[in-house]
Amino acid sequence: MATRFNQVNGVESIEMLLEQSKTERLILFNHDPYCPISARAYAQMEQLDDDVVLIDVSKERALTRQIEADTGVRHESPQVIVLRDGKPTWSASHFQITTDAVRNAAESSS
Repeated sequence: MATRFNQVNGVESIEMLLEQSKTERLILFNHDPYCPISARAYAQMEQLDDDVVLIDVSKERALTRQIEADTGVRHESPQVIVLRDGKPTWSASHFQITTDAVRNAAESSS
């Protein structure tokens, strides 16, 4: 099984995602395709074997600002936020993003 990245676009997407996270756990990944640290985090996320909502922060600045406003989690890049019941249950950025850390956070939020 491989990680399935589902890229979202537009501010209206966050409302849909927060609503969806009320019934199922979601993993958001703020990724900058031009950043080497984000490329390393992407490689870790590829090994996750889960569904991941991918947000291209180089194109979706308004969306990342809205995520920060709605979740209360300060924006960083790269960044992973695990949502459950419409609220963040875990977040990490930069070198804290490892396959095992995200997997453990996702499993404890399920």
